[in-house]
Amino acid sequence: MIVLIVENEKPAADKLIRLLQNIDKDIIIAGVIETVEGTVNWLQSNSYPDLMLVDIQLDDGLCFEIFDTIKVDTPVIFTTAYDEYLLQAFKVNSIDYLLKPIEVDALHKALDKFKSLHFKLSGDILKQLFNELHKQYKNRFLIKIGINYRSVRVNEICCFYIVERATFIKTFSGKEYSIDNSLDYLQKIVDPGRFFRINRNCLVYIDAINYISSYPSSRLQLKLNEMIPSVADDYLIVSREKVNEFKKWIDK
Repeated sequence: MIVLIVENEKPAADKLIRLLQNIDKDIIIAGVIETVEGTVNWLQSNSYPDLMLVDIQLDDGLCFEIFDTIKVDTPVIFTTAYDEYLLQAFKVNSIDYLLKPIEVDALHKALDKFKSLHFKLSGDILKQLFNELHKQYKNRFLIKIGINYRSVRVNEICCFYIVERATFIKTFSGKEYSIDNSLDYLQKIVDPGRFFRINRNCLVYIDAINYISSYPSSRLQLKLNEMIPSVADDYLIVSREKVNEFKKWIDK
């Protein structure tokens, strides 16, 4: 665990270092800083630590000026001789609020609280990443054609689109099939790395895009390898609110 200490009194800083290393010998002290300005400069120039121990009254002002100046995501344990800033402290990333003189038991409990929250958050993130990596997207669609059925593979599909509230599949070979699913539902079950919802009426497969051109009102127009017959070109306009997201998606 990497810890940054923000403390303007050397005896207090030395005591914190001693207590931390007695509690956990694996703790690494990233540094000891005495001022608001020095802390801001340090955070802007270095990778953020895992945890910050911060005194409230520093040589050049209150530590809250740090959080007003830059965005700080690192959890904080406040250490102070005053309890009047308690409410203000918990408006930022506060884990605990310890009154001086700091006792080893109080610091130990604050560190345990940080570790439990940190590892819970890490576990939730890992679980989310695992689920995303192992998520099964739709590979094929069973299409009913009269009394018959046909299985259409996803990589055959040029796009999904809506006409008069009905949803259709358009294939690279030029075939069109009606499908019962809504575009909202289809967007959730197909791979978002391969399909993009360019507007409310069209979901496009990345390999179907032939070229992209500018369009009025800060929009984009797509030309597909197989144009959708009987559908107006405005179905292939990337809506203005989707343009930035679309550019990032196409540029991956």
